Amino acid sequence: MRHETIEKSINLMMVLIVLAISIGGFVELIPLMLSSDATEPDEGIAPYSALRLAGRDVYVREGCYNCHSQMIRPFRSETERYGPYTTAGETVYDRPFQFGSKRTGPDLARVGGRYSDDWQRLHLIDPRALVPESNMPGYPWLAQNMVDPDLITIKLRTLKMLGDPYTDEQIAAASSEVEGKTEMDAVIAYLQELGTNRSARR
Repeated sequence: MRHETIEKSINLMMVLIVLAISIGGFVELIPLMLSSDATEPDEGIAPYSALRLAGRDVYVREGCYNCHSQMIRPFRSETERYGPYTTAGETVYDRPFQFGSKRTGPDLARVGGRYSDDWQRLHLIDPRALVPESNMPGYPWLAQNMVDPDLITIKLRTLKMLGDPYTDEQIAAASSEVEGKTEMDAVIAYLQELGTNRSARR
């Protein structure tokens, strides 16, 4: 009889569904939020510099995560190809994280330093000039678009309010760090850092 009452009352059913989803969400999220493994940065992990943060924003804006994940799973087939598996402490400053679920292109979690800046620049402008079988589109406009110094300063201030440990000096220097830099420069700086702070685990 109780079961029939719930099924016949749409309002009661909605309340119970919301309650069940909320309880399930809290059961999954609360332990993770309280775990230092997920909230404390690994050794060597620091917030992004102004230029790299600008590059990350361009990376997200252009949808690069749709084809390139940044999460190496703890399987031998993954670690032998890409390097050490990804830990939660590596991604504490990522908003949003770039784990991804699809790999049209290779995982980029450890791509930093594998190729020169010139290689990265040409690859972003004309991928098939370096990798003939690539189906990645080119991004030549990034070489013309300039990074906005005022915007990146605002972003650093906002991230500091959210808990990222930026100093007042870093925020004050952000504008000059990106002055005269293109979005191409910023993306390359971002890519060249990926995984380099985990090099000791290789």
